[in-house]
Amino acid sequence: MSAPRTLAASPTPVGRGAYRVAIVGAGTVKGKEVAQVIADRNFPTSDLKLLDEDDALGRLETAGDEVTFIQNISPEQFERVDFTFFAGEAASTGKHWKAARDAGSTLVDLTGELASQPDASTRAPWVERQRGESPAVQLQPGPAVIAHPAAIVLALLLLRLQKAGLASKAVVTILEPASERGQKGMDELHEQTVNLLSFQPLPKKVFDIQVAFNMVSRYGDEAKLSLESVQKRILEDFRKIAAAAPAPSVFLAQAPIFHGYAFAIHVDFEKPARVEDVVQALTGEHVSVASGSDEAPSNVNAAGHGDILVSVTADANHPGGYWLWAAADNLRVAASNAVECAETMAASRPQGKIQ
Repeated sequence: MSAPRTLAASPTPVGRGAYRVAIVGAGTVKGKEVAQVIADRNFPTSDLKLLDEDDALGRLETAGDEVTFIQNISPEQFERVDFTFFAGEAASTGKHWKAARDAGSTLVDLTGELASQPDASTRAPWVERQRGESPAVQLQPGPAVIAHPAAIVLALLLLRLQKAGLASKAVVTILEPASERGQKGMDELHEQTVNLLSFQPLPKKVFDIQVAFNMVSRYGDEAKLSLESVQKRILEDFRKIAAAAPAPSVFLAQAPIFHGYAFAIHVDFEKPARVEDVVQALTGEHVSVASGSDEAPSNVNAAGHGDILVSVTADANHPGGYWLWAAADNLRVAASNAVECAETMAASRPQGKIQ
């Protein structure tokens, strides 16, 4: 299991008002991360509502310096709410988003459920800054759908290499963590691990296949979500947020890990480049490149880290090629981009009130 998650604060106060905020799916691992990032970034809130489905009702959760109860999701809960973050199951987003919209709330979707809505936009503030973009202020913005965290990582790294005139194409292997399937995915990986060691039958409700002590390229037929669909979303989101950058060839595999993505990225270069050139191109906001004396990136040391951790190695058998080994906290990447997205949308609510 990954080491305990440590979260460093990055305060960035916005605006003059204090906003009423709701987190739908507050009891999920992603919902908890959103609440933590809201506190870390000092996002100005006068009221933070933690909402979830029946199985999480009444649970105590920490929201900043306060402890509060998770409440039931109902249309009344969205009244006078400025921002609603959807961080639970996609089905829950589909069930409740219209009530939040009709109440006048600005929607930030971390589930991808609203991507097909005609007024939705796929967002990744980390990548938007890399592209030098400033989102236009909209008085009534449509849902902001946060790009898949793996797409955000790949877009940020490959855009930096392309901007430096280095990268021509990339081939990527992505190792998927169980936390992308939520608490149920992590619980099933844990239970499978325990049951294998005690020679007991394996639970397979989430993955429909053995994932403990195993690497798989597809789930069982009864799994609710397929790896193929996840890979498709990663590539679609990459194309939306990375614009002119050529999309990489991607292979996605489920790894027996709880938290954090790991990426093996092979990049071909149009012209000769030194390792120092590659490191300089990658280094910047949200990317930490390891030197020879540093600990190598891993999903364990990326847990709770605000940066993408990267190491660079020249391909000994392929002149002009380099290997990037990268790791990133999937929950932190998604939650940070979601809260930063709300910060960029705060101009539509300068008083922190429903207009």
